[in-house]
Amino acid sequence: MSAAAVVILPAVWAVAARKAKPKKLKPKKRKKPVVPEIAFYRKYTEALLRRYLKLSMESGRAPSLLGREMFRGNVTHYNVQGFDDVVIFVHDVASCLDLLDPIETFLINRIALQEYTQHETALMLNLPIRSVVRRYDKSLDILTRLFLDRKLLQPLKGLKLE
Repeated sequence: MSAAAVVILPAVWAVAARKAKPKKLKPKKRKKPVVPEIAFYRKYTEALLRRYLKLSMESGRAPSLLGREMFRGNVTHYNVQGFDDVVIFVHDVASCLDLLDPIETFLINRIALQEYTQHETALMLNLPIRSVVRRYDKSLDILTRLFLDRKLLQPLKGLKLE
């Protein structure tokens, strides 16, 4: 060993001014626990979220909605809901999304509504893909429970969700 290879550094102490502790976001309390049978409804919850996105975008264009989509010649072939039904549905889903924690809301928005992949979302958050998948599934299960409690989704007869 040569003398040039060994370098002894003095101890360095990093001192910073104390700042106020950051405010922690407390998770909102939920009444019912998530049960494993809820995982069956994940695809229906995602379909309901896609419908929510489509209807919320269309309800923002009210004049064109009343002129083009509602009163076409082949309206009788479709089960057309009224504008007020669309507004109530969009409001109900938005109120369910407001009950989620911020990280759950971010995952639902990014993956289900904005259609990013779970891998892309993991890269954005600097998290392992397995963590994002696990948290997204948990978020969908919580949202599914909220939809079932508010009768936006109908439970199947054979599954007991209590």
